[in-house]
Amino acid sequence: QVKLVESGGGSVQSGGSLRLSCAASGLTYSTYCMGWFRQAPGKERESVARIDQGSFTSYADSVKGRFTISQDKAKNTVYLQMDTLKPEDTAMYYCAAQNVRGLCAFNNDYRMPSEYNNWGPGTQVTVSS
Repeated sequence: QVKLVESGGGSVQSGGSLRLSCAASGLTYSTYCMGWFRQAPGKERESVARIDQGSFTSYADSVKGRFTISQDKAKNTVYLQMDTLKPEDTAMYYCAAQNVRGLCAFNNDYRMPSEYNNWGPGTQVTVSS
């Protein structure tokens, strides 16, 4: 059974930083695409970033240059370093995992939440102005 647990959320002021972690268990990590998504109240869940087994990455335009996704395969953990945070980054952040073939960073299908079967419970990020 796949289990994903996010941590690291919190409240910061605009311009601050947070690092989210996603600990994964019960999956064959090297064959998975790992993604970070977020959902603000009243809005649809949207892709933030993803990383594949080749450590290639892809980012939403809204976070490019400010967020960095990385992974520690030995720890089965994916990170999302968030810098220069803005109030519009306020949302619940979710980690997702999906068994894939190939390198998902180059496949825009994996921007869609529907492509992922495994989700964590989420961690709240609040950025105040």
